[in-house]
Amino acid sequence: MAEGLLTGTLGNQGSVPVVEIPAGLAGPGQFGNRELSRTGHTRWIRICHWIMTVSVLTLAFSGFFILMAHPRLYWGAVGNDLTPALLELPISRNFRHSGWEPSIPFYADAGSPVSAVRTYDILNENSWGRSLHFLAAWILVVTAAVYVLSGIFTGHARRHLVPRFGELAPRLLWQDLIGHLRLHIQPTTGGPPYGLLQKCAYFAVVFVALPLMIFTGLAMSPTIAAAYPILRDVFGETQSLRTIHFFVFVVLILFLVVHLLMVIMSGFKRQLRAMTFGN
Repeated sequence: MAEGLLTGTLGNQGSVPVVEIPAGLAGPGQFGNRELSRTGHTRWIRICHWIMTVSVLTLAFSGFFILMAHPRLYWGAVGNDLTPALLELPISRNFRHSGWEPSIPFYADAGSPVSAVRTYDILNENSWGRSLHFLAAWILVVTAAVYVLSGIFTGHARRHLVPRFGELAPRLLWQDLIGHLRLHIQPTTGGPPYGLLQKCAYFAVVFVALPLMIFTGLAMSPTIAAAYPILRDVFGETQSLRTIHFFVFVVLILFLVVHLLMVIMSGFKRQLRAMTFGN
């Protein structure tokens, strides 16, 4: 996890605002007048980070390809080309088709369902995207579980990911946000301690967004849903799950973009070395 988001109160030195930590909130090795940490990241964090990086990129690629096959989102139990969409995404030729082949009733009844075949072949007919997506998803699930459990038992989560109550004062959050919007980013230490906004972002991703992404993905699997129908009952019907899954994906991609920008702005070489070699 990269350094970059800072914490503390916003002061002025001349005409240039700087970010400092109040003495009451600064712990050993935190920003401010205390000595910065130089230990980098521990081995288990580095291993989990790179495995999750590869799996998340694979999930993003395969998930986007799956979405291209049917770029329409619905809410409820049913959704197809014959039902209104909650959101249509213009990301492939499947966004708009040129019509339907002649409909054929299944049986000679007025209320009989009819076939609905498009006038062109759709993307992802061989479903390789889904196979790759589920493979990468299980790798992410296992690695994320190792990361969270290790973080809890080693104290990493408590010390570095969970914001302390005193840090969540609106004034400190606002001042930290203003410091980042003005791009006053200090050089990285290559590891913990993290800044206030950084801890809030990591906490939201690790303990909210990723679990929600994983559980909605599992609940969409016919096999998992049949074995554990409670997942679908908790998060909604199949099409609702797909829509939630998509919007969480968007949030995670936005986090990834900001994360990379912070890595670059706070010292790319130092960050990369710390996350790869631990120093």
